[in-house]
Amino acid sequence: MKILGIETSCDETAAAIVEDGRTVLSNAIYSQIAKHRPYGGVVPEIASRNHVAKLPGIIEEALAEAGESFDSIDAIACTYGPGLASSLLIGFAAAKTLAQRLGKPLIGVNHHEGHLHSVFMKDDAPAEDEVFPMLGLMVSGGDSSLVLMQGPGQYELLGSTIDDAAGEALDKAAAVLGLGYPGGPIIQKTAEGGNPKAIRFPRGLEQSDRGKWVYKYDRDLCFSFSGLKTSLLTHVKNLDHTPEGDELCNIAASYQEAVCDALVIRVERALGRFPIKSFCCAGGVSLNKVLREKLTALSAKTVVPLLLCPPAYCTDNAAMIAGVACEKARLGKLGAEPNDVNPNLRLADWV
Repeated sequence: MKILGIETSCDETAAAIVEDGRTVLSNAIYSQIAKHRPYGGVVPEIASRNHVAKLPGIIEEALAEAGESFDSIDAIACTYGPGLASSLLIGFAAAKTLAQRLGKPLIGVNHHEGHLHSVFMKDDAPAEDEVFPMLGLMVSGGDSSLVLMQGPGQYELLGSTIDDAAGEALDKAAAVLGLGYPGGPIIQKTAEGGNPKAIRFPRGLEQSDRGKWVYKYDRDLCFSFSGLKTSLLTHVKNLDHTPEGDELCNIAASYQEAVCDALVIRVERALGRFPIKSFCCAGGVSLNKVLREKLTALSAKTVVPLLLCPPAYCTDNAAMIAGVACEKARLGKLGAEPNDVNPNLRLADWV
C-alpha cells in the first residue's frame, strides 16, 4: 500500500509517499525557520500563509521524487491535530479535497503518533513482537511526555509536562542568552566545549510536593521546566556583564545538561516500574546529541534496548504521518474520516 502523507501542524510544510509503513519513497519538506527567525518563534499567520503558498509544490515534489502519480496512490493521510489551528486547516483542506477528487480514502493521523512511529522508519528496525510493550519518550517543541505502548495504536500516557515542553525550554534559554532561534540547535552548538557541571540548574519537581498534586499523572513521571527557565534568567540577571566566550559555553552546557537530565531521570523511573521490552525517543528534541548519549548509557545500564528516531525524521515530516496511516490500514483500524482539525487532539487507542 502506498500512501501520500501531508503534514502542516506548525511551521514545516511537508508531503511524503510511504509504502507498507516503513519504506519511504519520498519525503519533501519546506522549512519556514527563516521566515520566523526575526520574531524569535513561530507566528501562526505567517505559518499558514506559507503553507498555502508552498504545499501544492511540495506535494508535486513528493510525487516526482517517488516516481508516482495520484493514480498509483492508495490513500491520502494528513495530520489533523494537535498543532496550530490555522496551519492544520491548510493541510487538512488539501488532503480532504484530494481524497474526494481522486476517490481515495482519507486517513487522519495524530501528530504525536507520527513521532512515535518514526522510530520504526529505518532499514534495521526490529519486528513489533520484539519491542512491545514499549516505553516512549516524546520530546518535541510543543510536548514532552512518557507513553506506554502495549502495541501499535495502544497508548497509555504515564506522565507529561505541567508547563513548557523541553523544546520550548531550549528556545527560551536561547532567547535569554541572546543566541537566536531555533533554540535547540543553537544551545547545543554553544554548549560544545563547555562544562555541563559549571552551574547546577534545577531538574524540575525535585523537591517533595509542598501541596496537593492537582495533575492526573504520577508526579514522579511528570516534567516541569518553568523553574529551570527562571533559574537561568536569575543567573543571567545577577551577572554584572553579558556572558560570552567560555562563560557562555558553560551556561549553555549546564542548562542543556539540566534539560536532558530531567528527561532521562523520568525515563529511568518508568523503566523500573513497568514491564517493557524496549524504550524509544522521538520528536525534534531527540536530535540533541547529549540526550541521545544519556539515553544510550541508560540502555546499557538497564539492559533494555533503545530505539532512536533516524535524524531525518526527528523534526516534523510527512513520512511519519503516512507511516502511521499505513499501519492503521494494515491493522484495519482506519476509523471514520475526520470531519475537522483538532488543535488539542490527545493520544487515543485505535478503535
